[in-house]
Amino acid sequence: MHEDLNWAIGGEAGDGIDSTGKIFARALSRAGRHVYTSKDFASRIRGGYTAYKVRTAVEQVGSVVDRLDVLIALTERTIDENLDELHEGSVIIYDGEQATMGDVEVPEGMIGLDVPLQRLAEDAGGSIMRNVVALGAACEVTAFPIENLDEALEKRFGDKGRAIVENNREAARLGRDYVRENYDHEFPYDLETTDSDYVLLNGDEAIGMGAIAAGCRFYAGYPITPATDIMEYLTGRIEQFGGTVVQAEDELAAINLTLGAARAGARAMTGTSGPGIDLMSETFGLVATTETPLVIANVMRSGPSTGMPTKQGQEDLNAMLYGGHGEIPRFVLAPTSISECFHRTIEAFNLAEKYQLPVYLTADLSLAVTERTYDPAEFDMDAVEIERGKVVDESDVEAWLDEEGRFRAHAATEDGVSPRAFPGTADGAHMTTGLEHDELGRRTEDEDVRVEQVQKRQRKVETAREREDFEPREFGDPDADTLVLTWGSNEGAIREAMAQLENVSVRLLSVPYLFPRPDLTEAVEAAEDVLVVEANATGQFADLIEQDTLQRVQSITKYTGVRFKADELAEAIRDAVAKTEVPQ
Repeated sequence: MHEDLNWAIGGEAGDGIDSTGKIFARALSRAGRHVYTSKDFASRIRGGYTAYKVRTAVEQVGSVVDRLDVLIALTERTIDENLDELHEGSVIIYDGEQATMGDVEVPEGMIGLDVPLQRLAEDAGGSIMRNVVALGAACEVTAFPIENLDEALEKRFGDKGRAIVENNREAARLGRDYVRENYDHEFPYDLETTDSDYVLLNGDEAIGMGAIAAGCRFYAGYPITPATDIMEYLTGRIEQFGGTVVQAEDELAAINLTLGAARAGARAMTGTSGPGIDLMSETFGLVATTETPLVIANVMRSGPSTGMPTKQGQEDLNAMLYGGHGEIPRFVLAPTSISECFHRTIEAFNLAEKYQLPVYLTADLSLAVTERTYDPAEFDMDAVEIERGKVVDESDVEAWLDEEGRFRAHAATEDGVSPRAFPGTADGAHMTTGLEHDELGRRTEDEDVRVEQVQKRQRKVETAREREDFEPREFGDPDADTLVLTWGSNEGAIREAMAQLENVSVRLLSVPYLFPRPDLTEAVEAAEDVLVVEANATGQFADLIEQDTLQRVQSITKYTGVRFKADELAEAIRDAVAKTEVPQ
């Protein structure tokens, strides 16, 4: 018996795959088990293969693996799509009474459970509950007490009325009873429950939660996969704290609305994906030259153009580092786990206001849609510190007035950060243009003033390097000869891959700060093998490492649209190290 269980449901888009997976994931987390989910869905509303996978264990898990123990197959294709992950003893639950499933052949060595899902659902009150019948069958297979489903069903259907909740509970029990009465198998699975209570959330939700905790009071966005869940999470929640969410007509309007809110003094944020940051680039420059604090969440997906909207990719790195017209100081933060999405969002708002510039907060699809369990203490709201930077009020604004009593909103300070006065501050009135300007914000083409303002804006980054901690997250053996570098969502899979490398000692540096980024020269020079893991074709982060350290590195890239798995990374690291070993 494996220490963890890998469960999945698959079918066609529109078959309720996502909601069914969430119900089971929530039930597991409420039963004191850790959960890590992954999704495979097509870029369409209906039709096309889609699946929801849940990995669960008593100990925390941080990636997906190439093993599937229990599969609910709503279509024959579901079995074919997952055949490589199924193994001897895997259980496949399907409805043989359906015309499309009548010819299903269960692979040798696996356990096929033909359960009349639709007929049992109709007995419970409606065929729409066939997936819940399948959940009940899965509970019996895994020895998971079906009572644990009840709270999850309540949360999912509670707003639809008591009768709907009770019908779904009955549907689950009919599925359990059918397997119990018709199959005399000794299933090799036993889901242990505990008294622990975990928070289950995905990366987009963690970003939304972090934004509220950071004091964000305005969010504008246009729906785009996979960033939309940020806006959905904030809607109905941010209003409780005096904030508002605006669904704009497009990405240009979204960032312009956000810029207006930020100029008014609100902590403001917009969110999008690759195509959206392209559209926002003009205003991105305006944000920088007006020195307005602003957070842009870029949840990456496969490109270019529309690309594969529902697939994994880390292809926007260069666009975020160099995109925009002119030379724009900016910060680029990349959370490396779902919990980091929360913490780095708070940091993004603080950095934006302390240095008065735009901050890219970049996640990717794997982080955005993956749900994972955490101890509630991980998100300690009382520990959140809000730093608003050089905000002046009536008591200290005088120090920033010129000889004529005018506020110097773009004063050329030694650290590059000017005073900031919110609208309504006595003596703090000022105007800022998107043209090059002087300390008062008035347009100018004076050469000396131009140089002064460019240098002032660039000094912010150097000041941040001196004042902030931009160190990477480190795991493994600090003295290992093999160094693995990565960014974004790859951290969890690499950490699990390291545990599978019995004869290879690895040091992992996971970098959440892409600009400014830590100096990794010493770590790279100390290693014999330097491997850079990222989900793009050209090795964009590897190029940065080589540029920074003047050392050659090996790239491990993946651009299929599917996230890295621990198993394949362990093999890739093992192979890369073996290629560089000198034969005896």
